[in-house]
Amino acid sequence: MNYYFKVLRQYVDFKGRARRAEYWNFTLISTLISIALLFIDLYVFGTDPMAGQSGIIGNLYSLAVLLPSLGVLVRRLHDVGKSGWFFLIILIPLIGAIWLLILLFRDSQQGENKWGPSPKEVL
Repeated sequence: MNYYFKVLRQYVDFKGRARRAEYWNFTLISTLISIALLFIDLYVFGTDPMAGQSGIIGNLYSLAVLLPSLGVLVRRLHDVGKSGWFFLIILIPLIGAIWLLILLFRDSQQGENKWGPSPKEVL
């Protein structure tokens, strides 16, 4: 949960590096919150995702975490030695998504790179 709030505090920080744990913990908690909000939208507001409807609360949450999600993604790519613009590889159908996923699961680049010191070594 600490990583989730750390990412939210650094919501427009596209510099530096982010560990795997920081990225994946934020992604997990954000996904769980999105699922909970989906149920709230479904049962309180009567939206039906199967009919292509999207709930207002879920949409507001997605909009609220858009910049923090992008920031932690860019910092994670920096951690493996790639530019933040490398996330655009996802635009290549299928192969791009797989390649990005592999990069996100890779271990940190050892030592310092051009985006700063390794977050593992700073702790």
